[in-house]
Amino acid sequence: MFFYTRYPSSGTLKTYFSDVKFNRCITSQLIKWFSNFREFFYIQMEKFSRQALSDGVLSVEMLTVTRDSELARVLNQHYNKANDYEIPSKFLEVSQITLREFFSAISRGCDADPSWKKSIYKVICKLECDIPDAFKSPQGLPDTVHE
Repeated sequence: MFFYTRYPSSGTLKTYFSDVKFNRCITSQLIKWFSNFREFFYIQMEKFSRQALSDGVLSVEMLTVTRDSELARVLNQHYNKANDYEIPSKFLEVSQITLREFFSAISRGCDADPSWKKSIYKVICKLECDIPDAFKSPQGLPDTVHE
């Protein structure tokens, strides 16, 4: 589900986890899990951005995220351990935009400011996309979900 939304509302969670009996504690725990998922995502973006700078990359246009890239492999391994789902193209696009935002901010020295990531978070939260209806199924997801 993280491939589609990085900032799900409690209403979205309730829609897509219809088999869960929600209370304040469970809702809070699911929101915390997504927070942890985002944290991993952003840590990887910063790490790969700093590595690109260290490798001599000079422009954001040189940074791409494809299904075959190391960054996509790392993210897929974390969010899709069993490799049951094909990474959606939109997630690759969001990852590339995020990588470029981090790279740009770091190359401009914005990371000297303790709150430098906030502007990036604001950009990324606007890139949510629709979650496939298959995620709503009370029978669970099919064995594989592909675009």
